[in-house]
Amino acid sequence: MNNSNKSNLFIRILHEIRRVIYIMLDEYRVILKDSGLAVVFLGATIVYPILYSSIYRNETVHNMPIAVVDASQSNRSRELARRLDATADLKVAYRFNNLEEVKDAFYRHKIHGVVYIPEDFNRKINRNEQATVSIYCDMSSFLYYRAMMLGANFGILDAGNDIKIERMNAAGITGRTAEISSSPFRYEKNILFNEPMGFASFLMPVVLVLIIHQTLFFGITMLTGSLHEEKLVAIDPQLRQRGKFFPTIFGKTLCYFTLYIVICSYILLAVPRFFQLPHIGNSWDIIRFFTPFLLAVIFFSMLVSAFIRNRETGLVIFPFFSLILLFLSGFSWPMSNMPWFWKTFAMLFPSTFGIQGYLKINSMGAGLSQVQFEYIALWIQVAVYFLATVLAYRLQIRNSKK
Repeated sequence: MNNSNKSNLFIRILHEIRRVIYIMLDEYRVILKDSGLAVVFLGATIVYPILYSSIYRNETVHNMPIAVVDASQSNRSRELARRLDATADLKVAYRFNNLEEVKDAFYRHKIHGVVYIPEDFNRKINRNEQATVSIYCDMSSFLYYRAMMLGANFGILDAGNDIKIERMNAAGITGRTAEISSSPFRYEKNILFNEPMGFASFLMPVVLVLIIHQTLFFGITMLTGSLHEEKLVAIDPQLRQRGKFFPTIFGKTLCYFTLYIVICSYILLAVPRFFQLPHIGNSWDIIRFFTPFLLAVIFFSMLVSAFIRNRETGLVIFPFFSLILLFLSGFSWPMSNMPWFWKTFAMLFPSTFGIQGYLKINSMGAGLSQVQFEYIALWIQVAVYFLATVLAYRLQIRNSKK
């Protein structure tokens, strides 16, 4: 290749790069000019993570109001009620003499649980018999159930140990020997990945990834739908020659990628630290993992948007798929227990692998080498959706010439 050809090739490359940059800047201009797009790309990505994290910041239910029905009216039953009230999970807000009196407070949601201490409670204990304590729980929320069961179990077990020690003291076994006999072994509680056992630590990492996925998808489909409504072609008219639509694809991709790499850093790195959500993973591993994730979401969204003809279609698809993608991600129900159809269907969406990989890196401290399956799957999606987007844009050009 002579110097003239090299010079011409270099000039053509610079020209194509200039086109890509022009399209990228033009895409930024469209986003900033359209208030709806600016709200989706900038407003929603800033506000939603703060809003959801603030709502669930308390993690768990503390001092949940309950009622104690003390039919025994003994010192032991009153001591048990006191121990229940002393737990961090429960607060004895009402005391009743029978279950019939409880109904009004329970149905009005003034209380979310009931502990019934029967009349023969103290008598059975004095006879060295086993007494029964009944627990009624409001199952309208699993958080109520969790607080009720944890608080009641701790309170009842604690009271039970004291009764064991009393019986041993009566049998002549006292001091440390009685304590060890009543509790022959100790257990150490080691909670991994969700130390506060909270709802926010469980849910928010998934929601943060889904916010990125859905706002990017909705924004791209909304933008393309607007162009179709205005009878504008998403391809630069000068680039309609065969093979010349690549600068458009690359320019748009570069716009979305540069915008969302900053948004990802804010949502996935800054928000968890500010709200004290799980964040034990390496930040650099998270950024590297989300590079193919963003590209896969961009090409997936561009592919779908090629078949959208109005601005509102994306608004219809957005809420419909949000809950589906949330449940298909495998965070609330194990992927291994899903029917094969839904497992296969879930693999079509970048959010599935993005959520699984982010949970392993951010919440479990895995390295990039330990999420190779999700990482490779995202790169495969990048390749597949890129080729599909090229075919869709080529079809779009062909139809625009008719």
